[in-house]
Amino acid sequence: MRRSLSLNALLGASLAFFTALIGLPFWWVVSGSIKLPQEIISRLPTMFPQSFTPQHYQKLFQASDYPVYLINSLIVATSTTLVTLVLAIPAAYAFFRLTFPARGVLYRSILLAYAFPSIVVLIPLFGLFAKVGLVDRLPSLIIVNVAFALPFSIWMLRSFLAGVPKEIEEAAVIDGASTLKILRRIMIPLIAPGIAAVGIYAFVTAWTEYVFASVLILSDAKRTLPVGFSGIIGQYQIDWGLLLAGATVAIVPVVALFALIGRGFVSGLTEGAVK
Repeated sequence: MRRSLSLNALLGASLAFFTALIGLPFWWVVSGSIKLPQEIISRLPTMFPQSFTPQHYQKLFQASDYPVYLINSLIVATSTTLVTLVLAIPAAYAFFRLTFPARGVLYRSILLAYAFPSIVVLIPLFGLFAKVGLVDRLPSLIIVNVAFALPFSIWMLRSFLAGVPKEIEEAAVIDGASTLKILRRIMIPLIAPGIAAVGIYAFVTAWTEYVFASVLILSDAKRTLPVGFSGIIGQYQIDWGLLLAGATVAIVPVVALFALIGRGFVSGLTEGAVK
């Protein structure tokens, strides 16, 4: 009994420690975004705001191009997520369930995208996009983000497909269902947690991408949030209130995505499907 209580206390302490370790930086950013500048740079930091001001958010949305960067990032991240899901779901199903020549070789070859640092292909991609007229256009970022997110997404979905009993598909085949119908009406609902995980991964990857966005996008009107926001902070001095307000707004879409899709992370979707 005592050993069980000690173990529970240790687990609770560990959980509280990691919650504080992860949550306190977010709280510091959010609370700092509503503090007066004097309180932000005070020598004695305050965990709870002693003052309140909306001036940082007003400056962020009224005196900077932050809204333009925010819209561009939403377009790129949302498009990347949708395209990645449309390509990854049938590809993962084909690699794991269907039989065709060189399936194993093709599956291993797509993982080569992670064998080289992304900076290595930066110059060749820039030259290629320049020839086809995609430099300084948002579709170039969508293509790049999908190209890097797709291999891992296929690998992740393949792992979820492995947990679906083959008897479900065999029963559907006996009933006369086609491969496309099996994928659309049976497999996709059963691997919903995997689809949600891939969607979150693709969105966050595109939302935080900086290297390609800083090179492929030239005009200020097409910049995404990571690149554009770095330019409005200041070269020789930092407006900490503006920085914290921008960071707070930047994490809102990601938090909202987790809140909406997080419900899809449930277990036992196939429990009881096969008797």
